Formats: sequence, C-alpha cells, structure tokens
Amino acid sequence: MVKLGVNVDHVATVREARGITEPDPVAAAVLAELGGADGITVHLREDRRHIKERDVKLLKETIKVPLNLELAMAPEILDFALAIKPHSATFVPEKRAELTTEGGLDVIANRQRLQTVIENFQAAGIIVSLFIDPDEAQIEAAAELGAQFIEIHTGRYCDATCENDVRNEFSLIEQACITAANCDLRINAGHGLNYRNVSQIARLPGLEELNIGHSIIARAVYVGLERAVREMKNLLP
Repeated sequence: MVKLGVNVDHVATVREARGITEPDPVAAAVLAELGGADGITVHLREDRRHIKERDVKLLKETIKVPLNLELAMAPEILDFALAIKPHSATFVPEKRAELTTEGGLDVIANRQRLQTVIENFQAAGIIVSLFIDPDEAQIEAAAELGAQFIEIHTGRYCDATCENDVRNEFSLIEQACITAANCDLRINAGHGLNYRNVSQIARLPGLEELNIGHSIIARAVYVGLERAVREMKNLLP
C-alpha cells in the first residue's frame, strides 16, 4: 500500500498570519496521525515563514510516525537538522520570493556540495531523499551520490490543464519511476497533489509514499483534519 505523508506547513502559515500561537502544527500532526497519516513532513525554510525550529523539536518529541524534514542546504539549517536527527531529510531548492517550491533540485549542478551533505546526514543515521524533477539525468545523479530516496516533483502534472499536457507530464513521471527503480532508488512523490488527481499517480510502479499538504489542510477547513487525512488515505491503493 502506498503510504501517505502529511505536510502540516500550512497550519503554521495560518498561525504566522496573526503572529500568535494557534493553530498549532504539532497538534495538527497528532490529528493527522489519528486520521491514518504514515508520516509527517515539514519544511524549515530559510526565511522561517511558517515552520520554526521549535515546531520541529516538538514534532520530533511528540509524533509516533516518522518525521520528514524538508530543507535547503543553508549551513544553519543543516546544523540544526543534524542535531535534531529527523527520520529522513528531503533536500529541496529554495527561493525567497516563491510562494511554494517551484521545481526540483538540480542535483547535477550541486553534485559536489550534495556529496558531503549526504555523507554527513547518512553518518548521523538520517535517511536522505532528493526532491527532483522527473528527469533521467537528475535521477541517475541522485543514485550516483548515494541518496536512498528521490521524491519526484509532480507539480507540472498537477498544474497541467489540457488533456495532452496531463498525459505528457504523467508519462514523464511514469518513466522517472522506472528509471529510479533501475537505479535501485526508492521512490516518493509529491507537490500539488489533491483529491482529484492523486489516484493515477498513486498507482505508479515502485512508488512508496506520497507527500501531500495544501489540499489536505484546505479540505480540513470544511471537514476536520482527521477526516481529511482519512479521505486521502482511502484514495491510495
């Protein structure tokens, strides 16, 4: 069965809009667990626009499912992650002006830096995943660097509006799964997935986990977080 990782960043986004203490992403993570989440994901951004270090520490102490920390290769965040030791770390690109992560990490361009970072994280017992576009060369580079997982960026598939573009983007993701499996990489996917488009992606070969945030949190506004998570889980094979 494909696992569901729930991203609770946008609970913190609402909190930060008022600069107060609620809603609490840690409490949200507990409710997501009760709804059947197999893991919790948070992104500690350089600008700290939503998740803060305190949130990550409390999540590590509180939740019973694995904690996946998304992060860029900023020195202070790398040091924090190595001290906290989440279950897994997913390395993503990051731009200050973006609303959300806009694309995959360029593994080839960052090969030398990533090599050292991956070695340090794996030595600390942290599973390493690289968030990358469905591109054969990037996948092969991830394998050469020794990452255990890739997370395939599904954003272009989710943003496609005409049927031909949807088919083309899905084909790229499907081929990426095949390439990753041939490279002995384990496969996650995420970005932009929702209750309407997740089922086709979830049936791809070799896929272990989908990381989904915004659509679940948006649905939770109407039906509550436990139910929103449960409804998403029911769509996964």
